[in-house]
Amino acid sequence: MKHVLIVEDESLVAMEISKTVQKQGFEVTGICADSDCALKSAQKEQPNIVLMDITIKGDKDGIKTARLLLQKYRLQIIFLTAFADEKHIQSAVSLGALGYLTKPIRTAELQALLQMAGLEEKKELRGDIILDDRFSIDSTTAQLIKEGAYVPLTKKEHQLLKLLLEHKNGILSIYELELSLWPDKVPNDSTRRSLINRLRAKLDNRFLETVHSEGYRLSF
Repeated sequence: MKHVLIVEDESLVAMEISKTVQKQGFEVTGICADSDCALKSAQKEQPNIVLMDITIKGDKDGIKTARLLLQKYRLQIIFLTAFADEKHIQSAVSLGALGYLTKPIRTAELQALLQMAGLEEKKELRGDIILDDRFSIDSTTAQLIKEGAYVPLTKKEHQLLKLLLEHKNGILSIYELELSLWPDKVPNDSTRRSLINRLRAKLDNRFLETVHSEGYRLSF
């Protein structure tokens, strides 16, 4: 049986979601209204799926909380929100979320995503760009996959990986990288190198090659 954690600070909405989840044959392991509760519940119950409201109470919103969960556990995130704007959608995509539902939640859409989450867990994720037997990339979404699970990336890390894919047969120049990622700021070597190092670490210090005085490229 699949275990589901619901993170929603509107109690009536949470209860309705809980009923739908249980009708689908899933077990609700907890209902939380804030990030601290969600992190503690996930550590204790180890859910397979998290239904995450983006605008929860506390100092960490749903996006930050989901990122923390994905760094620690292998699970699926489905975001719930009243805001269907580009910023929130991009944040959800960058984390490799399974889906994004706008409120009021439609039962049929939630049921469909829960079914997808169940199927997703049964098969290992694998992108169409194969780096090696552990790493791959979904070229459509520029999502990094390691050992059958999405690797959580920040927005900038995701943008960088996308740029590298666009230049996979050549070199992504330092100039183009900085112009694309920080168009309104003066180029900063430290900021750029920090970003490169973070993405490189998530690739286990492989594949991302520095071309001296020119730029960077994916090598596989």
